[in-house]
Amino acid sequence: MRFPIERHQNCGCGESLSSRRHFLKALLPGGLALAVLQSAGVARAEEHRAKALVLTCIDFRFLQSESAFLLTKNLANNYDFTALAGASLALEGFPHEADAQAFWDQLDLSYKLHHIQTVMIIDHEDCGAYATKIDPNLSQDKARELQVHRDYLNRAYRSILNRYPDISVELYFASLSNPGQVMRILPIDPA
Repeated sequence: MRFPIERHQNCGCGESLSSRRHFLKALLPGGLALAVLQSAGVARAEEHRAKALVLTCIDFRFLQSESAFLLTKNLANNYDFTALAGASLALEGFPHEADAQAFWDQLDLSYKLHHIQTVMIIDHEDCGAYATKIDPNLSQDKARELQVHRDYLNRAYRSILNRYPDISVELYFASLSNPGQVMRILPIDPA
């Protein structure tokens, strides 16, 4: 025996929007159900605000120190989080253009849904993504490593401000040799 397949728009939560609407309509009088359905999206967007979108590298060695650092910035449970290999390098399309697009998509959503005011980018020492893209021995020369990260962080800074001039962008570089040390990188004026 074959059963007909109903086609409903899926809400991403395992049930269709249609079945949720039928449930609400059965539970509530018509006008009230319509008001609940129409206001649900607006209410959720207004309730959820984040102070920042944080972009870090995927490197597991920095998770604890980054979390501790974000606590010092008064961001406990109040930021959107994105991790891409190389952090600022991802905005250059490394390892694929899709990584840059993923960042922009996340920033767009964070801005629209959570009304963020700041983007924080945290690069780190001894980054495998930078070693792959730039130089496998990059971390052997600390001064050069820092300068390369400054350059890419500044490119990311300018790219974000070009799209979102009303957002502040903060740049950081985390140390592996001094765990917990996160240095602020001041943007360089391209003029």
